[in-house]
Amino acid sequence: MSPSDTGLDMAAIGRRLRDERRRRGFTLEGLATASGVSRSMLSEVERGSRVPTVLVLDRVATGLGTSIARLLRAEGSARTVVLRRDEQDVAQDASGWERRILSPVLPGVEFEFMRTTIEAGVDAGVFPPHGAGTREYLAVEAGTLRLSLDGDEVELHAGDSVFYAGDCPHGFVNPAAVPCVYYLVMDLAGGATHGASR
Repeated sequence: MSPSDTGLDMAAIGRRLRDERRRRGFTLEGLATASGVSRSMLSEVERGSRVPTVLVLDRVATGLGTSIARLLRAEGSARTVVLRRDEQDVAQDASGWERRILSPVLPGVEFEFMRTTIEAGVDAGVFPPHGAGTREYLAVEAGTLRLSLDGDEVELHAGDSVFYAGDCPHGFVNPAAVPCVYYLVMDLAGGATHGASR
C-alpha cells in the first residue's frame, strides 16, 4: 500500500511519532524494544517513507503509552471540538479493515473513540496489551465479531456490547460472510505519563 492509497499524511505522522518518542524519552532502540517494531521500520515511518499497518501503528502507540489517534492528529485545545466526517482520520489495513478515529487529541488525555469496519472473513490480528489499567468498551453495530481476550473467545452480534481490560492481548476476527462494524472506546490509564522506564 502506498502513502497515497491510505489518505494519510505520512510525513506528518512521521514527525508526530518522532516528537512523541523524544518527548517521552525513548531512543529508536528503546521504542523498538517497547513496541516490538523493528528500529528500521520505526526510522522509515518517522521519515515518512514507509506506510505502517494499523497493527504496527497500534504497537508503536502502545509502546509509547498512547493511542493511534495521537500519532495521526496534532493536539487541539478547544473546549468543544467538532470533527466532520471528512476531517476524521482513517487508518486502513490492506487485509480488509479500517479504523476511523472519532475523538480529538487533547492535552493530557489518553482516550480514543473509534469506529472499525472489518470485511467478511478478515482476521485483523492480535493487538498487544496496553498499559496496566487500560479499559476498553466495545459495541457491535452490524455483523458478527469474534473477540479474543488473552486466548479466550467471545462472539458478539449486532447490538451486543462488552467491557474488558485492555492490558491483555486482544484480537478481532469477522467470521461471517458480511462486514462487521463496531465502536470501540479505549481509556489508557496514565498513558500521558508513561515514559522510557515503562
